[in-house]
Amino acid sequence: MKCCESIVTDLLAREGKSLEELKASAKQWWKEQAQHDREQLQKDHEALLQSQKLPETPQAKSESTPIKPAPERHDASPVKPLSSILNVPKLFASPHTTKQVADLWVAYHTMQSEGTGKGFISASMPTETYTKMTSLAQKYSSLVVPLPRPKDSSEPEDNGDPYEFFFMQWDFHHRPPHPTAMQELFVSPASAASSNPPISTIIFTPLQEYKLRGTYATPFLVLTNYTDLASTHDVVLLRGEITPSSSGSSFLLKQEDAQYLAMALQKFFLWDEKDGEGKRLLQTFHERPEEFRWEELIQHSRL
Repeated sequence: MKCCESIVTDLLAREGKSLEELKASAKQWWKEQAQHDREQLQKDHEALLQSQKLPETPQAKSESTPIKPAPERHDASPVKPLSSILNVPKLFASPHTTKQVADLWVAYHTMQSEGTGKGFISASMPTETYTKMTSLAQKYSSLVVPLPRPKDSSEPEDNGDPYEFFFMQWDFHHRPPHPTAMQELFVSPASAASSNPPISTIIFTPLQEYKLRGTYATPFLVLTNYTDLASTHDVVLLRGEITPSSSGSSFLLKQEDAQYLAMALQKFFLWDEKDGEGKRLLQTFHERPEEFRWEELIQHSRL
């Protein structure tokens, strides 16, 4: 299989960055995120132990035994566990249909940011749809996606519509264990046998960001596909997190732009059997870069 490096290199040439530097930046970001999550997990663990201490009565003091810390997780996953977002044991405490789970998921994210939903996008999909999409993503894990931008009034009409190109990269993680009504803390997902598909993440970073920040480039959008309920409810939950600005008062990407990138992703990795244009472009991008045409990519990306 031929590498798509030549195509991306052509586009990145004017930015002064190579595909390898771009990939290295993405790996560095995941490494730092994993370290942050491990530290947060330890803090949560200490808080949990504190909350579980019994009252200091004479009887309790004489009969109780110290609570032993749970073993440290070694999966080093950068993905926030679904249980940190959704009360999974409560979900299993009473029957919930797939539609009810999906509705709860979307409603939760809509109420974020003081009820505005800003900074997040969410959706759900059947397990079969997710499996179809990831079967292609595991073979072709990267692509450059064009995002339409408003035309400057000073630009000539015949210049065409302006686009900003985003580099997107898939990454696959552990298979989450089957959830139950009993919450099991600090169980390594990697050590639990599961028929659930692997959790996946997709990061989107503008090419211009690499010119400004080099290897410290920050993804503007991170999509996470949670597969914890794939076996029990036949649903995969998608969560999109838009990176806040340095001031914290806004986000690096508009809500509608994040939605556009998520939809554009599906046009390439979830193609229709009757219209395989997305798959053809993706294959050409990776396997026959000399035949790839950016005009066709832009045309197919239009929603």
